[in-house]
Amino acid sequence: MARAMKVAVVDDEQDMRQSIGQWLALSGFDAQTFASAEEALKEIGPDWPGVVVSDIKMPGMDGMAFLKKLMSIDSGLPVIMITGHGDVPMAVEAMRVGAYDFLEKPFNPDRMTALVKKAGQARRMTLDNRALRKELSDGSTIMKKLIGASPAMQRLREDILDLGQADSHVLIDGETGTGKTLVAHALHAVGPRAARRFALISCAAWSEDQLAARLFGPIEEGGQIPLVEEARGGTIVLEDIEALSQPLQARLLTFINDQGTPPETRIIAICNNHQQGMTVEDVLRPDLYFRLAALKITVPPLRARGEDILTLFTRMTETFAEEYGCEAPQITAREAAQLLQAPWPGNVRQLINVAERAVLQNRRGSGSIASLLMADNEETGPTITTEGKPLKEYVESFEKMLIDNAMRRHKGSIAAVMEELCLPRRTLNEKMAKYGLQRADYL
Repeated sequence: MARAMKVAVVDDEQDMRQSIGQWLALSGFDAQTFASAEEALKEIGPDWPGVVVSDIKMPGMDGMAFLKKLMSIDSGLPVIMITGHGDVPMAVEAMRVGAYDFLEKPFNPDRMTALVKKAGQARRMTLDNRALRKELSDGSTIMKKLIGASPAMQRLREDILDLGQADSHVLIDGETGTGKTLVAHALHAVGPRAARRFALISCAAWSEDQLAARLFGPIEEGGQIPLVEEARGGTIVLEDIEALSQPLQARLLTFINDQGTPPETRIIAICNNHQQGMTVEDVLRPDLYFRLAALKITVPPLRARGEDILTLFTRMTETFAEEYGCEAPQITAREAAQLLQAPWPGNVRQLINVAERAVLQNRRGSGSIASLLMADNEETGPTITTEGKPLKEYVESFEKMLIDNAMRRHKGSIAAVMEELCLPRRTLNEKMAKYGLQRADYL
């Protein structure tokens, strides 16, 4: 359930602030009341998750001074000013300073509720966008999203760290659903351009004329700045590079050549779809291909990531279970083996879908993971392969998953995990060392 939006009600008149606070609380908000601006400022800081409703005329720090102080703390904070009758010029000045809106006394409580709700939605969007920008500029945060201890994922993370520091353009290849766009984000986030613009566009989502204008201009009246200007000094990611027409390939090559070495703006090209028997090298003109593929990353398919499949499945089912307010399904050893055996033609994207459906099935108390995996697909065929692995690998993967799940549930409590799994401490320690599980990671 979403947490109630905070609303700070600031008014020196006790009856007024209490009545506003009570009304907002009854309307589903987390209302906090303050008798002065100075008192409210002790609570409100940057990224404060709420809306401020403040009277303009107050002793000490008045509403205008309070508004200016709040704007200096966080210019994206929605502040609704309450004005007396005839104070419209003051309200207009407040809007100029940065107020979200104003209410003139006497006001309709329902209008106030609607205005606070609208301001709260804007605040959530502002904070979500800030969190996303911070995440995309924080290499350590985004690298944690590249989950997996398999050799394939370890190599991928090493490649990202190495290539992220380089200046050359990059080509990212791999099957559909493997997370190539996430890799592009990571390359930008760990490199020297992290604080600069990151612009992403799909070459398959636009007509040729629209794509040409969006990439290179010219700017139509009221239109957007072309990406080559908007992202100057940063990174441009071109998804579905294989959909780029020959004329646009020529313009892109000219743009790359005109930049010189090292390039001012880095191009990351993502190939998402290969025609039967063709590679990205077959669909791009040779000179452009060799410029884009100066550095190349191939993202591994899910079926090549071994026990990462169980790790990802567990994390995803826990996330969906929290979202749907139910318990995550506990998989059996047989189901774990089936997850490991599945060919996963849709890769991580397909695994996400299966994890969500498994949680919904578990909530209804019917179905099984095996039934999801055995469902036939007209294009890809059965979702379970008959290609097996040594029994020892399945046993070890399942064992590691059980210990990992228990450690996370009990937040690193060795005693609780020993009790749940009926293991002596020495045996648990040996198995954790064998599987590379560190207690500190769960605290």
